[in-house]
Amino acid sequence: MAKYKKNGIGILGGSFDPAHKGHLLISKIAIKKVKLKKIYWIVTKKNPFKKKPTFSLKERINLAKKLIKNSKNIKILYLDEIVKSSRSVDILKFIVKKMKLKSLYLIIGSDILVSLHKWKSWKKIVKLTKLVVFSRKGYDKKVKESIVLKYLKKNNIIFIKNKPIQISSTILRKGKNLPNK
Repeated sequence: MAKYKKNGIGILGGSFDPAHKGHLLISKIAIKKVKLKKIYWIVTKKNPFKKKPTFSLKERINLAKKLIKNSKNIKILYLDEIVKSSRSVDILKFIVKKMKLKSLYLIIGSDILVSLHKWKSWKKIVKLTKLVVFSRKGYDKKVKESIVLKYLKKNNIIFIKNKPIQISSTILRKGKNLPNK
């Protein structure tokens, strides 16, 4: 189990298509439980594993900003144009080198941990960050057999025991509960 380092920086990345209260909730939980100084929501143009986003980049960033308007320790960043990539490893290398941010905590769900080994340069990602993993329904048992967990041998990883979060971008896109465009 990784040790918490006070004043770390959390990274919650994705297409945020759309951003929702679940993102805000896990951010607040991570700030409190991992004692993070700040969390950056890194909005990317496109998820390389998914089709075209439902909302435009501008709409996604604006919605994310509305959600965090009362959260002084959560900030929105869009770095794809500066970094010339939306890949997590490239974004993280930029954050470490150019922004000079250290003690990074990558916030993910257990669903992501199960498939993280498919990401570009995933071993570099887990060297640059500590993983903060939130429970996702249907994935927690699969985590025990994940390639990444076996590689890390439970080092550099923090599991957050959270109540199930019943909202996701996928659910919002499938339903008619989409935020106003």
